[in-house]
Amino acid sequence: MNYRLDIEYDGSRYEGWQRQNRTTNTIQGKIEEVLSKMCETPIEIDGAGRTDAGVHAKGQVANVHLETEKSCEEICEYLNHYLPEDIAVQCVSEAEPRFHSRLLAKEKIYQYRILTGGHKNVFERKYVYPLQETLDIKAMKKAAEKLVGTHDFKSFCSNKKMKKSTVRTIYEIKLEEENGEIRITYRGNGFLYNMVRILTGTLIEVGRGEKMAESIDGILEAKERSGAGFTVPARGLILSEVRY
Repeated sequence: MNYRLDIEYDGSRYEGWQRQNRTTNTIQGKIEEVLSKMCETPIEIDGAGRTDAGVHAKGQVANVHLETEKSCEEICEYLNHYLPEDIAVQCVSEAEPRFHSRLLAKEKIYQYRILTGGHKNVFERKYVYPLQETLDIKAMKKAAEKLVGTHDFKSFCSNKKMKKSTVRTIYEIKLEEENGEIRITYRGNGFLYNMVRILTGTLIEVGRGEKMAESIDGILEAKERSGAGFTVPARGLILSEVRY
């Protein structure tokens, strides 16, 4: 039976979502470890998004094929009993046999939070980037408009050895400013390695006046990582939702 898992996690102390040979400290690895224990056989799951080290998720989706007599509710209860407290499975449901969390995803939504003013918030420190600078939000929105659409985003990818297509479609970039915080929401069909964090760094540089909004076209055309902005810290980023 194919099952869908809806997952949320605080990625602060993990080496990202994806299973790795050099460490067991990944979200995927922790979930597979519990499921393997439950089924008494090695289990592998597929996630919709391979979030980087330190990135959080509120709406991660995974699928897994299991042979078990447990109900969906019992699988969910078992997982949450044995998983660390910073990883939670919100729901387990039966999926179509051909459902694949990553390959069938139509849209992914990420949000990045930037603290631009006020006092630092001790309880939010793991989920916002404390920039503490005034940014030109109007210029940032102008630059964001140029990033919307289907483009080759090679300039916004940290993987220099990327062999697959770097063309992606961004449907919307929404910037909201309130109470000394800027929230940037990205909605697209997929994102490259570090892409959202580099896009955000680029928009910050526009907001600082270090780059002009008009320079975005040239950055896209150059297909050179050096032309785009810096990579913002992982802690301000969350995978909000995956749509099918």
